[in-house]
Amino acid sequence: MSYSIYSWCLRRAALAMLAFFSIGVLAEEPVMTPERAVAIALEGNPSLAQIRARAEAMAAIPSQEGTLPDPTLSFGALWLPTASGLSLNRDDFTMLEVGVSQPIPFPGKLALREKAATLEAEAAAKTVDEARLRLARDVNIRWWQLVSVHRSLFIIDDTERLLQQLAEIADTKYRVGQGLQQDVLSARLELARLKQQKAQHIGLHRAEIARLNALLNRPSDSPVRLPDAVDTQLPDIRSDEDLQQQGEQSRPLLAERRRAIDAAQSRLELAKKDYYPDFTLGTAYAFRQNTPTGQSRSDFVSFQLSVNLPIYADRKQAKAVDQRNSELLKERYALDEAQREIQTEIASALAIYRGSREQFGLFDSGILPLARQNVTATLTAYQVAKTDYLNVIRAENIWFAYQMQYWQALAEAHQALAQLAAAVGKEGL
Repeated sequence: MSYSIYSWCLRRAALAMLAFFSIGVLAEEPVMTPERAVAIALEGNPSLAQIRARAEAMAAIPSQEGTLPDPTLSFGALWLPTASGLSLNRDDFTMLEVGVSQPIPFPGKLALREKAATLEAEAAAKTVDEARLRLARDVNIRWWQLVSVHRSLFIIDDTERLLQQLAEIADTKYRVGQGLQQDVLSARLELARLKQQKAQHIGLHRAEIARLNALLNRPSDSPVRLPDAVDTQLPDIRSDEDLQQQGEQSRPLLAERRRAIDAAQSRLELAKKDYYPDFTLGTAYAFRQNTPTGQSRSDFVSFQLSVNLPIYADRKQAKAVDQRNSELLKERYALDEAQREIQTEIASALAIYRGSREQFGLFDSGILPLARQNVTATLTAYQVAKTDYLNVIRAENIWFAYQMQYWQALAEAHQALAQLAAAVGKEGL
């Protein structure tokens, strides 16, 4: 059997096997594309749901902060004489009173509280957008890593068949006195080494499935059926300056930090307002009963205005202003740090993408075809005793390593794309 026919058979077998796990058939499982994986994660990931619930809770705060405190309704019995058995009509001062009072913050305080709460709610909403980006990024990274490991299993299977063929050829040549026993032993050793690698990759394959399922909020052993073919086209990317500008405009993390700064500024202004007093307005109506002799007595109405006195300003209001100033400074530092981190993320992901893309192009256009031809040539030469077995093994090992690096380079390029998309504030580029 020539190597070209053998290679064709291997490719046909690989296409048939792509619908399988290494441990079983996934015929009824829907194909897990990266887009479908991201959609499942965004719908059911508990960490994202937790952040979304927090944002929804904070969205309910502003109207509470901007509303007056609840009024107080009071009832009372005043000036009851104890000597006459708490009678209601023995004394002219005895009366029943109903009153209501309303606390009123100093003008401007309610508006500042509502503004600060609104900005904090908007910042929380931006954390949801940021979490979506990070989750989509992580899912894409895990999906492509799974693809790389998944393909490595097929490469190992193909290599195992090739080594088995080589072992049979070496054994046949040894039996007819045209080969060495050392070649037979070397072939068996290579097969044993490959089985060890296969066992290791099966473990990695299962681990990657568990990691992806964790992001999708599915049981760790849920089957994942990968597509038969994956996109090997790697797009051109804009310049670093354009990406940095887009990140500055679109990244939810920066919008969140800016909202936090505005909220901290409002809290500072509110703390300064606490130097001014709040008020309480009240009114009451008092009922008096007629005397025991039937003499009528008029009712009373009263009004009240009370003001709190901020007489401990040095220990209370001044310290609150210091606190809010420090919080505002902290948020400004956080924005500066976030900007630097995003700049680094974009530059790093872009560098990795360009390097991986160039490496993948070299494998695709030159290295792999040459390595494949080298294997074919050395195998043919070995069959007619024009080269030794060691050269065949060396050519096969190079072909094996380059195939592995081919898929790893493709996976790393797509992973860098996912990191770059999240860094600039988009779920995809």
